[in-house]
Amino acid sequence: MNETQETAIKSIDAAARWPVLVGTLLTMSVSLLSPASAQSSDAEKILKGMADYVASQKALNVTYDSDVEVITSNLQKIQFTSSGQVQLNRPDKLRVRRTGGYRDMEIVFDGKLLTVNNKDDKGYAQIETTGTTEELIDVLREKHGVVAPGADLLLTNVFNVMMADVVDAAVIGKGVVDGVECDHLAFRNVDTDWQIWIETGAKPIPRKYIITSKGVAEAPQYTLRIKDWKTDVAADAFAFKPDSASKKITLGELGDIDEVPHGAAKAGARK
Repeated sequence: MNETQETAIKSIDAAARWPVLVGTLLTMSVSLLSPASAQSSDAEKILKGMADYVASQKALNVTYDSDVEVITSNLQKIQFTSSGQVQLNRPDKLRVRRTGGYRDMEIVFDGKLLTVNNKDDKGYAQIETTGTTEELIDVLREKHGVVAPGADLLLTNVFNVMMADVVDAAVIGKGVVDGVECDHLAFRNVDTDWQIWIETGAKPIPRKYIITSKGVAEAPQYTLRIKDWKTDVAADAFAFKPDSASKKITLGELGDIDEVPHGAAKAGARK
């Protein structure tokens, strides 16, 4: 067999193998990509089920624990822990209480009057305002820097809000939170990673929620754990009754009501 014949045979052999190679690569691509796509779809489906369930609840009475991590100037990670209660009656009534090691505060909104109460300093501020609780949450966060713990979870459009800038989603598996079996989901944004544990079964309640701030050194986290989830709220829950020792002041005089000490820098993101 001469050199020309050998070259021709090699070319034919390579050509014969090429479709097999391409087919193998395509199969590998499908096998690699399909599970990720399915995972993302499943994660979104479970999150949507939770969102629809939460939005369908006209009244909520929830107790929680929260942890906020901060990074000190010498790169030490410190965690601050609080407990509280959120009471909601759609569309326009809200009460949030938070008790921590540095600040005890509450927010009360009865549909006409907003009260922010700094219980430590025995001072409260009131603003006449109307609108829904969802509009109130946005105003408090954007204009006054007051964040209601896990507020995004209470919105009727929670799915759209949480998925707005998601670039990746996955079902991690099952988990157990306070003895309750949950679906464990993980999502990624550009600046944050977040995880959520949603109770399995007929009541897809969010049981645990973690936000990791990737853009901050040492990646501090904010963790919210739902302890009790009820759908009944007392009729007088949204009536503010100041302590006899408290005085009415302006919102600007209210002082620091954050759940971490004043001056603590680089805290984990909170929603």
